[in-house]
Amino acid sequence: MMQESKFRSILTSDQISRRRLLASGIAVAAMWGAPSLACSRPHTVRHTDRSDRILAFYNTHTQEQLETVYWSQGEYIPSALTDIDHLLRDHRANELTDMDLNLLNLLYAIRQKLHTARPFHVISGYRSSQTNALLRRRGTGVAKNSWHMQGKAIDVRVPGYPSKRLWQAAIDLRAGGVGYYARSDFVHVDLGRVRSWNS
Repeated sequence: MMQESKFRSILTSDQISRRRLLASGIAVAAMWGAPSLACSRPHTVRHTDRSDRILAFYNTHTQEQLETVYWSQGEYIPSALTDIDHLLRDHRANELTDMDLNLLNLLYAIRQKLHTARPFHVISGYRSSQTNALLRRRGTGVAKNSWHMQGKAIDVRVPGYPSKRLWQAAIDLRAGGVGYYARSDFVHVDLGRVRSWNS
C-alpha cells in the first residue's frame, strides 16, 4: 500500500465553495458502453454505489505518490482534492488548478473496470499555457487548446497492464477522448467529445 500523502494545505472558503458547486452538478458511477465514435457526445460517468472512492497516483517527473479517498459518504473530500491537484500540477511552472471532478470519476471508473488498485503513473496532468506552448514548440503533437490546460485531461499508464488494454477500457466508458501512444507507452484521457486514436 502506498503511503498517504504528506502534503496538506488548507482550502479557503471560496475554494471549498467552488469545489462544492462543481461537485453538486456531477453524477456518480460507471457506465460501460460500446466503442467510441468520432463525433459522439460523451456520457457522464455514473457510480451507483456509495462506497469510498479511492485513487492512487505516482508522478513520473517528481516521484511523488498519493493514495487517497477522494469521495466518501456521498461527498467529495476537499483535502484529498487539494492533494490530487498538487500531485497533478504543472511541475515545470509549479502551477496547479482544480482538476475536473468528472475526470477523477472517469479515472475511478477505469480503475474499477480494470479491477486494479495499482496507481496511475502520471506522465502529464495539468499544464499551464506556457508549458503547453513549450511542448508544442518541441513538436510533440500537443494541441494548441489542450484539455490539459483546463484540468480536463491526463496522460497515464498503469504498471502491470498493457497500455492498449487501458486504452480499450477507457474507450468502452465513452466518456471523452482517448488516445494510445504506443511509442511512449501511455494513454491520454480527456473530457472532450467521444473519440479515440492511436499513435
